[in-house]
Amino acid sequence: MHRKKLVRNHIITAMYIEKIQSPADLKGLSLAELKTVADETRAAVLNRVSKHGGHVGPNLGFVEATVALHYVFDAPKDKFVFDVSHQCYPHKVLTGRASGFLGEMSDMNAISGYSSPAESPEYDNFEVGHTSTSISLATGLQKARDIKGTHENIIAIIGDGSLSGGEAFEGLDEASELGTGIIIVVNDNEMSIAENHGGIYKNLRVLRESHGTCQHNWFKAWGFEYKYLEEGNDVEKLIEVFRSVKDTDKPTVVHIHTEKGHGFAPAVANKEAWHYGAPFNPADGSRPEMPAIETYEQLYSDWMLREMKLDPTLIAVTAGTPAAAGFSPDKRKEAGAQHIDMGIAEEQAVAMISGMAKGGLRPVWTVYSTFIQRTYDQIAQDLCINSNPAVINVMWGGTGTMNDITHICMFDIPMLCSIPNLIYLAPTTCEEYFAMLRWAIRQEAKPIAIRVPSNGVVHTTEAVDEEYSYTPKYKVAHEGSQVAIIAAGSFYQKGENVAHLLAEKGIDATLINPRYLHAVDAEALESLKARHQLVVTLEDGCKDGGFGERIASYYGTSDMKVLVCGVKKDLYDRFDHQQLLSDNRLLANQIADDILNIIKK
Repeated sequence: MHRKKLVRNHIITAMYIEKIQSPADLKGLSLAELKTVADETRAAVLNRVSKHGGHVGPNLGFVEATVALHYVFDAPKDKFVFDVSHQCYPHKVLTGRASGFLGEMSDMNAISGYSSPAESPEYDNFEVGHTSTSISLATGLQKARDIKGTHENIIAIIGDGSLSGGEAFEGLDEASELGTGIIIVVNDNEMSIAENHGGIYKNLRVLRESHGTCQHNWFKAWGFEYKYLEEGNDVEKLIEVFRSVKDTDKPTVVHIHTEKGHGFAPAVANKEAWHYGAPFNPADGSRPEMPAIETYEQLYSDWMLREMKLDPTLIAVTAGTPAAAGFSPDKRKEAGAQHIDMGIAEEQAVAMISGMAKGGLRPVWTVYSTFIQRTYDQIAQDLCINSNPAVINVMWGGTGTMNDITHICMFDIPMLCSIPNLIYLAPTTCEEYFAMLRWAIRQEAKPIAIRVPSNGVVHTTEAVDEEYSYTPKYKVAHEGSQVAIIAAGSFYQKGENVAHLLAEKGIDATLINPRYLHAVDAEALESLKARHQLVVTLEDGCKDGGFGERIASYYGTSDMKVLVCGVKKDLYDRFDHQQLLSDNRLLANQIADDILNIIKK
């Protein structure tokens, strides 16, 4: 039975995609039928993202290219490697997973929003959720094929936005060096998540304007064969260009000009806003009105804009995700030269803020926890060894934010706390956050990272310290005995709840806001020995190598017992937040029960 789906504001009947179980099913179709497949695929993508949410614009723009790729090439023998996976939805529709786009919500939940061999080992070659990786991954497949003497096509698919990432440069360098057949499809929709930034985009623009004929061709200079297609949303012309490079024995770039959001007017009209979308009405793009709530993104950007007017050296820095800092297009315009976005180039962001601080500016880089993982070396080498007083805002660190296996945000504490000469602060309230931010910006001795609370904006009427130090100094919120709860950052309120539950059992627990994640307050920990038998640490993230284990190590062979509460190190994928907490015994009642069991022994 055919299902009816919306596309371009009218109804079509799905005739093909429900029957397509593999790309081989496309081979016998006529051009007219392939165009219908493209329309149906676009309708399926819209159906999913309108009900489930997901990446809207980049997937809609790559529908025709995906149909053409699967028509010309022979997956799974030929290997596709998607960059960041923001354009892999049509691929999933055509590789036996249409139910995740046409079915019930349970069917949609079963399909990842990213390339996933755990989901489809035959057609998805890598788990991919971070940018600029596809070419490098593909060169590995290229080398493996060359050594084994097989003859499959290796196709790396990368958006123009991802080309600004350093790994993309390294992949291109190696692909050229290998000198054998690899096809790199550059999906150029003139956008990253927001607008593109970087010198490479000047050449991409000239290539588009000249339809690939300009003398100065970045890809040719690198040693690639080069094909350009202006009509990147035309199935027939896409088939022609892909046929022309199939089975090539040379490193080859196919540069296609597509339209982000193609076929859905709201996504075309506002490409940044429709990069990713929560559920919406596919007829007009409208979304249910949501109650207005405070967010740290909005509060931070408003605060920065006010402070920028007073201090021309204050610079807001983002790397391809200005929304992480609340810098909408209007706010970016208002900030002018005091906001800089360098596109998808987190490593560059760290090195640049180090240089900016050295040069007398006051930079604050705002980054999602999952993406700071890309910058370990730059933070250690370029920033911390040099002791340059730049500030890093770490957003969404914890268990309650992004939950795909490629985007989990639980590793920033173990990572950053392993780097010497970096102060990592964990505010518990809005007022404490801005006090720490003001201090971090004013101080001139060390790089400072701040883990912005991820459990919503919590206010306090209690006084917060305005000055902080380079030596950790914990804050005792309540002095008790027997049990001491040291609850960091976003888990501080959970610590309060645990303390209340213990009070109901007659235990007056000490409650401590540690504020500093990177090192222990030895004086405070030593003082607990006199009246406490158990120290409990709470942290919203991976406990292996984290904050609590540092405290457990301090107590070592002493008589003090330590209960470290956090998430066990693992690869979690599309987890339910409450279930994750429960599985790791991180619900307040579970923690209280575990405490009671320990002190009764």
